[in-house]
Amino acid sequence: MIFFQLFYTFFLIGLFGFGGGYAMISMIQGEVVTNHHWMTMGEFTDIVAVSQMTPGPIGINSATYVGYTSIVNAGGTHWMGILGSATATFAVMLPSFILMLLISKFLMKYKNHPVVEHVFTGLRPAVVGLLAAAVLLLLTPENFSTPRESAWQFWISVGIFVCTLIACQVYKMSPIRVLIFCALVGILLF
Repeated sequence: MIFFQLFYTFFLIGLFGFGGGYAMISMIQGEVVTNHHWMTMGEFTDIVAVSQMTPGPIGINSATYVGYTSIVNAGGTHWMGILGSATATFAVMLPSFILMLLISKFLMKYKNHPVVEHVFTGLRPAVVGLLAAAVLLLLTPENFSTPRESAWQFWISVGIFVCTLIACQVYKMSPIRVLIFCALVGILLF
């Protein structure tokens, strides 16, 4: 039964996840942590971190890891977890594949039509909103702690966040360098 739920959930995420993988993160979290309780927020945060570090789109990587973890957390074996990974990955990619086949046929013909232009104009703010939701989703006590629980971890986490933001936005540093630097700081300070 969980395989059908997994397929259906990720098919809908793939269908309505405009804006790419980062925009899908809040949708995935809402479904797998809040609605279905397939994993904890801590597990999901770890999945997002691993998905960002591995090659490929973060939405597909997240689906792959969530599929495995959901099945294993439900009592499935390692091999069932691999099947869960394949199910979630296929389901999240299937809507895009189908839509691209259909849209590519008509988009080139109608791309300058006012209705099509208005649709894309309306989607842009929605994508920004989904990306902002993904950022806010990760601002949790599991990631930053709280000043009451561990002031040291909280302020170091906030400092790493601010330095990362400045390094990427102001100094245009390579994200790979920033990730390596943050990993080293995390190893040394935590």
